[in-house]
Parts: sequence; C-alpha cells; structure tokens
Amino acid sequence: MAEKLHIFIIAGEASGDILGANLMRAIRQTHPDVVFHGVGGRKMIVEGLDSLFPMQELSVMGVAEVLPRLLQILSRIRQTAHEIERVRPDAVITIDSPDFCFRVVKKLKSRVKYIPCIHYVAPSVWAWRPGRAEKIAKFLDHILTLLPFEPPYFTEHGLPATFVGHPVVERLENRGEGDRFRKLHKLKPDQPVLCMLPGSRMSELSRLLGKFSETADIVLRNRHNAVIVIPTLPHLKECIDKFFVGKGINPILVYDEEEKFDAFAASTIAIAASGTVSLELAMTDTPHIIAYKLSPISAWLAKHLIRTPYVNLINILLKRPVVPELLLDKCEPGPMSQELLRLMGNKEARAAQLMDFREALIKIGLGDPETPSQRAAKAVLSVIEQRGKKAP
Repeated sequence: MAEKLHIFIIAGEASGDILGANLMRAIRQTHPDVVFHGVGGRKMIVEGLDSLFPMQELSVMGVAEVLPRLLQILSRIRQTAHEIERVRPDAVITIDSPDFCFRVVKKLKSRVKYIPCIHYVAPSVWAWRPGRAEKIAKFLDHILTLLPFEPPYFTEHGLPATFVGHPVVERLENRGEGDRFRKLHKLKPDQPVLCMLPGSRMSELSRLLGKFSETADIVLRNRHNAVIVIPTLPHLKECIDKFFVGKGINPILVYDEEEKFDAFAASTIAIAASGTVSLELAMTDTPHIIAYKLSPISAWLAKHLIRTPYVNLINILLKRPVVPELLLDKCEPGPMSQELLRLMGNKEARAAQLMDFREALIKIGLGDPETPSQRAAKAVLSVIEQRGKKAP
C-alpha cells in the first residue's frame, strides 16, 4: 500500500482560503487519504485542515497596517517554518499572501532543501516590482498562475510555471439566483438593488465603508425605492452593524457564501473594492464599478511603483477600461455615485459590460473541460512525483 501524502498548505486571507479549500478537495479526488497540515480559514478547516493558528492574524495589507503587528507576524513566520520542519511534508503549498508566505519558504529553505515549495497565485510582477520574479525563482520550485500571460515572467528566470485558470469560473453551475434573493427579502422584481462590497479586511472596511455609505446616500436620493445589500464575512458583522446605527440606511447584510451569489445576481449595480470580487460579479452578470483607498503611506508607494494602467482584472485581461476604476483620490462619493447612476440608467452601457465580462472569463478558463482547481492539483502532484513520491 502506498504511503499517505502529507501536504502543508498556507493561506493568509479569505480569497486564499477559498483557493485552498478547492485545491484540497481536488487533490483528495485522486488521493483520498492525503493528510493536510498548515494555516487556513473556515473553508479549509471544513476540508480537514487543523489550522496552526487563526488565519485572520495574517489578513493585513499595506505598510501602515503591517507595522503595528510586525512582531506577531515574525513570530508566526518562525512558528510555521518550524512546524513544516517537524511535519516533513511531501510538498509545501503557499497561497497568495507573499509577504508572509515567502518569508516562511526562505526560512525553511535555509535549513531544508528537499521539500518542494509551490506557490499558488503569482505575484503581479507585470504590474510592479518586476525584479521579484528573479528573486523568488531562487527559493520556489514551482508557481501556479491564475492569469494566462503570467508564466513567461517566471520561466525566463528558470522557475517552472503553470497557468491553471481562475477559480471563479468553477461557479458556472451555481452562479446565484436573483429571484430567490428577492423573494427571501420581499423585494419587488423591478426594485433597484445596490450591492456594496467594501472589502474582506478590517483595514479596508475602515477606509471604504464610510465612503461607500455616503455614495449610497446619493444614489438613494436619486433612486428612492433602491435597496442596499452588503455581502460580507462573519468576523466583520459587528463592525458593520455598529457603523450603520443611526445612519438612516438599513442595508441587507449577507454572510452566507451561497446567498452572497444570490445577492449578486439580484443586484442592479454594484460597487466593490478592487480584487477577485470583480470576477465574481462578472460571473453573475452584475454591472459594477470598483473603488479603493489606501493609507497615505501605501498610496504614495502605489503611485510610484505600479506600472500597469489598470488594477481591475477584467480591464487588465482585456487591455481596456471595461470596469470604471475610482482609486485613491477618485474614491469619493461624488464620482462614485455619478458612475453608479450612469450605469443604472444606461442599458447600452450595461449590456456592453456584460459582453466584455464573458470575453474576459473565457480567457481565465470559462468553458474548459477541467476546473482550475483540478489543473492546480495535477500540477502539485506532478511536482511531488518528480521529487520521488509516486502516485498510488
């Protein structure tokens, strides 16, 4: 009987938790006895992970957010590297969160060379700090990319790279039911619904929720019967509840993952923090804009280091401004409400966005016979095989 595989897997934020859970499930399809170790969130725990510590400790972004927790993060890096040495897994899979994950891998590789380290979600070297590709090629063994144009940035430096596609396209069969959401919340079929998505991190919420709320005020003055819905995560519930006390807005708050997609499908329009959520909205045919505001230090760095004309993934894939981007100084209620009201009242603009969404989604795997998670699992198992662990 073949020896069980042991895989150490690390995710540092909500999007990585989804990727990790899907990948764990895909690996288990061919290796049902696989044992997972590592750090992850609720979804990875459901798939059988006993997280070394709460994943939320790593969900920080930007220089100003990291500095106050630096000592704790450094302690978790040491703890994680030591645990990998103790477990001696067949492979280490790190998912996104490069500031944490790469430090873990470098510390590990300084002492243990033979454990293959695979990173899932390539750093955006095409957008900023292109020199990172050469640096990470020195300590990673393989990289899995979500976007089709990314592998050459790494293979030119000797790091094997595999395009696996974006996991958002795996929701093709379950993209949400708008009618179900409207019936549940007693909304009329033609009642406008504004979906607000101010981010999955507490730091994002502190910067964006106020701006989004003021934007909603303006929209409501122009669309008196509109309803506000906010899909969010359970650990942010208390913060959002407190924020809206006495504000005169009573949003529908959604915490369940499936109901979130129902809410997307029911929405007339959406405003979202930049990130993967834009692709999720595209999957549910929800017209939207993105907006984002950083701390002053992080904003200064972004202005001087980012090399791409767009930050939204749909715009990047199609090389044109399909989704309006209201970033930094433009992330204000006036410009944001203007864009939302324009899209709400312009059928041609909405239809054009939906057509462009489909074009972008095809580029990241929509319609392919294998899911991105299955392709990622194949790549991981291939790396393990090449290191001497044959599949059972």
